[in-house]
Amino acid sequence: MLDGTLLSPEDPLLRPDDLGVLRGEGVFETTLAVDGTPRDLDEHLVRLAVSAEMTGVVLPVPDRWRIAVAALLNGPSGQGQVVLRLVATRGPESTIEPNCYVLASPLGARSIRQRAEGVRVLLLDRGFTADAAAAAPWLLAGAKTLSYGVNMAALRYAADHNADDVIFVGADGLILEAPTASVVVAKGRTLRTPPQDGILAGITVRRLFRSAAEAGWHTGTATLTAEHLYAADGVWLASSARLLAPVVSISGVARTDRGLTEELAALLGVPS
Repeated sequence: MLDGTLLSPEDPLLRPDDLGVLRGEGVFETTLAVDGTPRDLDEHLVRLAVSAEMTGVVLPVPDRWRIAVAALLNGPSGQGQVVLRLVATRGPESTIEPNCYVLASPLGARSIRQRAEGVRVLLLDRGFTADAAAAAPWLLAGAKTLSYGVNMAALRYAADHNADDVIFVGADGLILEAPTASVVVAKGRTLRTPPQDGILAGITVRRLFRSAAEAGWHTGTATLTAEHLYAADGVWLASSARLLAPVVSISGVARTDRGLTEELAALLGVPS
């Protein structure tokens, strides 16, 4: 809890009428902690506040979240690679207080395996364009909310079709993002990611691009199509827990990373 109290996962926490359960109303952030140190916590707290503002959830101040994070990481679950989830539901309709907590769990073997072995992705139509999403803020396309039904359905569709993940494509043919990750493309010594209009701003991409620029890479945003992905020297899914996973096939077409994953993973500080 945000006062530092540690609860077992078996302890009751959410009321049955919590709007986070009934309607998926709430926001969250996920980040990785390695041996007790969280990655980019300040940036995740900023993005959590942005999502809360977009959805009308009034959050406690950032220092209260830091108390909960510290309590978890100083406890028995804090060592190794730990996934932290900062969650704020809207709470029951009868209250004005959100229900806030932080959850810690070991990074799953699947995420570690995908870092090393890569992911097979499908290109799926998202049903709208980035411009349309940016012009319709009620779609909450740039917020990280608890309403992940579409994203999880896309991942189930991928699993049913011999793939691991998905890259969403806008109705105009432009690349958007993955259900739980940002898209990064390399061509030569240039890294590109789609513009942030209508998609979630990637904190891991931001960190990667800072380090890559210092190492002599050119970095920035660009509109991308499927053709750019197929022609790229490398394509990756970047996220806060899995960090960096090379794309090894796109809609059944195998592709290589030309040996770039090791260099980019080192720049990003991916733990072994």
